[in-house]
Amino acid sequence: MMKAKFELPVIGKELRRKHAFINSIYYTYKLRCELNLLKPFIIDMSETEVNPTISKSTRLPRKRFYRARAHNNPLSDSHFPVPISPSHVDYCLHYPQLFPSTGQADNSKKIQFADVGCGFGGLLISLSTLFPKTLMIGMELRDKVTEYAKEHISSLRVANPGQYQNVSVVCTNSMKYIPNYFKKGQLSKMFFLFPDPHFKEKNHRRRVTNPFLLDEYAYVLEDGGIIYTITDVEELGDWMKSCLENHPMFEALTEKELEANPVVKLSSSATEEGQKVARNGGQAFQAVFRRIVPTNQAS
Repeated sequence: MMKAKFELPVIGKELRRKHAFINSIYYTYKLRCELNLLKPFIIDMSETEVNPTISKSTRLPRKRFYRARAHNNPLSDSHFPVPISPSHVDYCLHYPQLFPSTGQADNSKKIQFADVGCGFGGLLISLSTLFPKTLMIGMELRDKVTEYAKEHISSLRVANPGQYQNVSVVCTNSMKYIPNYFKKGQLSKMFFLFPDPHFKEKNHRRRVTNPFLLDEYAYVLEDGGIIYTITDVEELGDWMKSCLENHPMFEALTEKELEANPVVKLSSSATEEGQKVARNGGQAFQAVFRRIVPTNQAS
């Protein structure tokens, strides 16, 4: 009796182990069968949505996959591939249809518009069709946002053959590398639309339109070139206007000139930030100035 009492639990454990082993084989086989049945459907799903970042209806990239923090520190050390001089800017990389081979096929054709802090590239895309023969580039510090703008432009080029070939974006720090991209007097238009306000006084040096950087902008702008600024922060609007008014190489456009300039209205409505301000019934503060030759140098 005592022997049987001790042997029964052992037999029970062995049976349980055998049952567990058989069950594992059964359920593994069942799972494999189910996966084989579902395999055609899985393949179809991957084929219909190869890239989830692209919208099925518009075939354009979805912004929600490219969101980034709103503000970056432009004075921090960042590692960008920067051309050592404007002559080393790879035009065939940015405008492959216009410059199909390495190096510039037409040395007379240069970038003329620069959108500093271009964001998602809304202004550039609007300007591209308005000025189809003008090369333009956006400069953006945030890599994710730059990636979206590039994808957007590439998608538009595919959907509209022959169009949007004159526009591109680059991930760089414009507060440090403007002279690396543009020669003296190369640009005819520069845009600073809804820049980071950097509210704290100690951070005003980070503002992209500070007095020291205006010297660089005057250098790369041609005589008569125009600089466009706009913001929904009144204090920043006053700051930018004051900086430009106090610089000897800039003068404000007259009201008549502003009304006749189609880009002025576009600069307030084409960007994502501008559209957001309009939806919320906000106010925008705009300042548009022309690059001039100082009176003491005119003669």
